[in-house]
This record gives sequence, C-alpha cells and structure tokens, in this order.
Amino acid sequence: MLEIDLDGKKVSVPEGSMVMHAADKAGTYIPHFCYHKKLSIAANCRMCLVDVEKAPKPMPACATPVTNGMIVRTKSDKALKAQQSVMEFLLINHPLDCPICDQGGECQLQDLAVGYGGSSSRYEEEKRVVFHKEVGPLLSLEEMSRCIHCTRCVRFGQEVAGAMELGMVNRGEHSEITTIAGDTVDSELSGNMIDLCPVGAITSKPFRYQARTWELSRRKSVSPHDGTGANLIVQVKSGKVLRVVPLENEDVNECWIADRDRFSYEAVNSDARLTSPMVKQGGEWKATDWTTALEYVARSLTQIKADHGAASIGALGSAHNTVEELHLLAKLVRGLGSENIDYRTRHAEFAKAEGVRWLGTSIASLSTLQRVLVVGSFLRKDHPLFAARLRQAQKKGGKIHSIHAVQDDWAIPLASSVSVAPSGWVNALASVAAAVASAKGVAAPVQAEATADAKSIADSLLSGERKAVLLGNAAAQHPQASSLLALANFIGEQTGATVGYLTEAANTVGAQLVNALPGANGLNAADMLGGKLKAAILLNVEPAFDAANPAGAIAALNKADMVVALTPFKDAALDCADVLLPIAPFTETAGTFVNAEGRVQGFHGVVKPHADTRPAWKVLRVLGNMLGLQGFDFETSDEVKAEALKGDITARLSNKTGAAVTSAAAAQGLERVADVAIYGTDSLVRRATSLQLTADAKPPVVGLPQAVWTQLGLADGASVRVTQGDASAVLPARLDTTLAPTAVRVTAGRHETAALGAMFGPIAVAKA
Repeated sequence: MLEIDLDGKKVSVPEGSMVMHAADKAGTYIPHFCYHKKLSIAANCRMCLVDVEKAPKPMPACATPVTNGMIVRTKSDKALKAQQSVMEFLLINHPLDCPICDQGGECQLQDLAVGYGGSSSRYEEEKRVVFHKEVGPLLSLEEMSRCIHCTRCVRFGQEVAGAMELGMVNRGEHSEITTIAGDTVDSELSGNMIDLCPVGAITSKPFRYQARTWELSRRKSVSPHDGTGANLIVQVKSGKVLRVVPLENEDVNECWIADRDRFSYEAVNSDARLTSPMVKQGGEWKATDWTTALEYVARSLTQIKADHGAASIGALGSAHNTVEELHLLAKLVRGLGSENIDYRTRHAEFAKAEGVRWLGTSIASLSTLQRVLVVGSFLRKDHPLFAARLRQAQKKGGKIHSIHAVQDDWAIPLASSVSVAPSGWVNALASVAAAVASAKGVAAPVQAEATADAKSIADSLLSGERKAVLLGNAAAQHPQASSLLALANFIGEQTGATVGYLTEAANTVGAQLVNALPGANGLNAADMLGGKLKAAILLNVEPAFDAANPAGAIAALNKADMVVALTPFKDAALDCADVLLPIAPFTETAGTFVNAEGRVQGFHGVVKPHADTRPAWKVLRVLGNMLGLQGFDFETSDEVKAEALKGDITARLSNKTGAAVTSAAAAQGLERVADVAIYGTDSLVRRATSLQLTADAKPPVVGLPQAVWTQLGLADGASVRVTQGDASAVLPARLDTTLAPTAVRVTAGRHETAALGAMFGPIAVAKA
C-alpha cells in the first residue's frame, strides 16, 4: 500500500493505483469524461487535470500513478485553471442545443460546464459539423457533432462487448467516431454505450424524444430474461414504461445490461397486449369479463376431471415467470389431484434430479476463472453478461475450451474447441473424462478413447486454481443431458472444477425450488405436449416457439378438450387455445426470481396493470378458490413467496447426479442442432419492435457444413428444404465451416421454423 496526501487528507491505495483511484477512495470528486472504472485508461479528455507537487504542469488524475508521499491538490488555482481551460476547449465545437438534446438533464458536460465553464465564449469561428451515422434500430448517432471524443464507446466495444464496432478516425478537430464501413452496431450489449456516453452523441433510438429525464419516476426491478437476473431501473411517465437502464450490482450484472433487458419494455406498450379475457365460441374469439371466463374454466376443468380423471389435466409453465406464479400453478394442478406440471418445455430428457440445478459457483467468480470448459452453449447470445465475464477472465490469462456442434464467434479467443454433432457430445466429454482419469491414475466413468483435443482440455483443467465446467442451454435440453452432467461431475471432482448449468431463463432455479416439476406418476412436458392431456393450462407458454417439438405440440394441444392460456398477449397460443386470460408482465406485478447462482431477488410492479390485465398469481389464486381447493387464501404476493421458498435454499442447490453414463452410438446421417434466437426466447422480446429490427432478429438461415454444402452443389443465396418426419420448411442456406460434418443448424423459437420438429434428432436437407 502507498500513502499519498490528497487535499490535505492521507489516503492509502494499492501500488499501481492512479490518483483517480485514490480520489474515489477518499470520496473526492475529480471532474472527468473519458475515465470509467470498468474501462481501460485513455487520458484523452484531460478534464481530470490536478496539481501534483513538484510536477512541472497539471497531470491527468486518471493516468498518473500514485507514488509514496505524493502530494496532490484537486482544488488549487493551478488545478482549477487547467480544468477550466480544458472545458473551454471542449465547448469550442460543442453545439449549444441543450434544449433539444435528449441527454439534457443527465449530461455530464452540461453539469461540469456549470462548474468549470465560462459565461461566454471567446471562439468566433464556425463550429465544426459531423454528419450523423445510421448504426441500427437501437442506437441513435444522429447528433455526432456533440461528441467530445472520450472514446468510452470504442473501449467498451473492444474490452467488454469483445467487438470493436465503433472507432475513431482522423485527427484534431476532424476526429470522429464512426463504424468506418457504414456497418450497423450489432453487439448484444450495445445499449450500454448509451449509458457510457457523457454527452448526447449516442442516445437511445426507441426512447428518443419520448420524455425528459426529470419527468420520469424510477423503480427498481429485475430482468425476466436470462439466468443473470440483471438488476434494472425502470423509468415511468404517466403510467407508461419509457426506459430501462441498469442498476449497478457488482455481484450480478456489474453496471451493464444486455440489449434485451434494456429494450424488451417495448412489448408491454405494444398493440399486441391482451386487454380482456377471451373465450373461443364456435371457432370465433369473444371478449368477456373475468368472472365469466374463470367460471367457464373452473366448470370445464371440473367436468374433464369427472369424465377422464385428474391425470388428464396438466399445466405447462415458463421459467420466465415468477416464483409465486409457478408455485400457485403447481399447487393448483396438485390440488386437482394431478402431478402433471412442468416448465422444461424445450427439454428432450427428463431424468429426476437429486437437487436444484444451478450455476455451481457465484456469478462474480466467472470473471476470475483460470480454466473453463463450456459444453453445449451458444454462449454469447444465450447469456450475454456471462459471456462478458468470461471475456474478462480470458483477458486475465484464463483459458476457455468449448465442446459444441458449432463454434460461434463468442468474441473470446478460445484455447481449444471441439466441433461434434449433438449425438457425439457424450462421447466427446467422455474422451475428456478418460484423459483426466489417465492423468490422475483412476478409472474412467465410461470406456472412451482420449483424443488429442481431449488431452489438451484435460491438461488445461488439471492446471490452474479457479476452474469450472459449465453446461449450456443445449446441454440441458440434450436427449442425454444426465450423461453429460454425470461426466461433467467426474471431470469436476478430479480436476477441482466447479460444475454447473448456465441456466436457460430468469427463474430456472426458482421453478425447481417451488417444484414446478412432475410428481412420481406425473407427465413431463414432452408427454403433455405429445397428446396425453384432455385439459392444459399454459402459463406464458407459446407452443409454436417454446416447445422442443413445436409442430407436434400444436397438433397435440389441438386434440385436447380445453386449453387455457394465461398470457399478456392476444396473439399468443391462438392456434390451440380455447380461453385467453390476460396476465401482467414483470413491469405490472410483484414477484421473485431466483437467478443462476441461487440469489433470490424480489421486485414490485412499476405501473398499473394494462386495461383488464391481472397479475398471474391473483388469477391462479381466484381460480383455486373457484375450484374449491384448499390453501388459496393469499392476500399478498409476499405470502405466496413465504410459502413457496421455505427453508434453506442454498442447501438444496446441487448438480450431483447418480445417473450412469450411457454412451450412445453416433447417429447416422444428418442431425439438427438448434439455437433459440436471442430475440425469440420469450414472449416479451418477440414483441419488442426495435429488437426485432436488429441483425440478430433477421430471418433464420440454415447452417450447413462444408461436405453437405458441396454435395448439394449450393452457391451463395441458395435455399434448401429441411425435413423432420412429416414436417418441412424451405429456408435460405449458408456455409458454416465451424459446424460438425453431420450437423445442420436450424434456429428454433421463430415463425419460419415453427412448423418443424424436435430441436435434436435426424434431419434431411435437399436443394429447394
């Protein structure tokens, strides 16, 4: 530790710290623009000039290393005059358009100009003008004349998002931030540039001209999308959500959020909202009131139970729903005498788990891992903020390995990657386990040959201290998911690595904690969506997008006598539902999510429910009362939570499994590997207009390996017919040289592929 004198105060900081870090620790504010605690030091705005004793001129606090005994003055005449001079230069070319600037009221330049700017300008020449840039549907770079070249956006892209999409060209007053080639900014984290920009150069395109910052009320919330559980501040005007920004939480999302966390609020204001209960009569939808709709549902369920037995009734929930909602859904079904409840609508295997599957370590620890093996994950698009943390781990020297059917660009340099079709994942992981077993002198869990790639991964995992084996969404949804977990556990035990799931949705852990899972004689999601139900209750589930086999799911539900869909949207489950009940999205209800690391995070509604919408937990409570079930007398969501999350939650978190490894022979012929599109994961992002205009939301393209591409004689722009069983679709194709030789990539969760079959399994491809 080094001690310095800062404005007469003694401050101790670690060796290698800058004066700015000492000031932060002492609670002394030094004006700055380019400095940001999460980004590298650029020292190009010069606003943080301070007076360092014995230095010949003022020094930038952000880039001046601390030395023992250093004396620094941040408020001396020398420092203040330097800061005022810098401010004068910054304002020379800055347009005087604060009244029409979207950043007005929350602008660092505006704030500091009050304290350090002059009352008039000495500059008489014409101000420079920079032509606006079109970079996509999320970021507005319409007023680049306002840019002060702090380069925060450039450094964010390079260092956090992993892709340098913006850069600075030219010099002096001709400098400008641009994409150079006129490309769009397509990072899944791009919205953070809006928060980072200290002026009005980069602003939110969906929020542009919607409101002034001082007109907005602010409420804390939690993201309902992926397993990070990003903390949010939702900003509201006149009962309408207008903006979402990050709430800093170093242990969860740091100060970042993904674009789907930021912009999915558009869906809650969309015309697709369901405004009242709807009942299908004679093939036509009729609006009705809550009492009539719920009485009709209760009557129908009672009748079906009497005619076909309780086992003919089942419920499918979504892990994007809250603990309270899933608990009451499970309680309702069990109250009727059925054990048919499941949230794993995209899974292909349903082995009973001994504990609650989770990340296996803390989210914050991902940033410091030294060795990582990621199995079956479209990491960057499935978990943008986890990918950002692993990117930081790699920058610190960590080695990251991947086993998958395709090697997407994670914007992380990988130490090694193995491409093998999904049916070969167990053998690929067994090969790593065999290499680890050989090195440790123990018996391998299953006989397998240790390949060169497997030995490389094993050697890496056997070195280092902090390490993890992480199973992605595709590994959780895999037909041999339990074998993958058993092998991962063996590797973890032998190498000292933690083992965990990256978890698919905001409340995947919570859904397990409240036992939204089938009982001993209950049907799992695949059985229920395979045609074994007479009555189905869908909680925020859209079979066309959320089922592992959408075509089969829709066909099966169409044969049921009654399908009740609880959904915020009028266009959800229309193809198979008989009753639509409007429920509140996360902005309009109170609830709890349990994120990937087992962190329980509660939130409250930020606006009143839209039209005749009701919180889902209240709908399920009333339905339980109408059915005459016991234990549905809750007054608040807190009472539901108290019943749902009893006891010590952490004691229940476990990725252990007693399952034996069953190594299947590699499939013959081509097989499908399906990612779920980043903006097709849940009902909110599917209806967020701006997100659906991004590059990530473009119509799906069939990815084909080199051998298949050559065999079919395809050229750029060609289309192919993909067929699964009786289902087929014609889609554009592209060559993907990172695909395993027998894997075909077809995205799920999209209209264009909703008519196809299972996410894993045989697939045929022919030239269209």
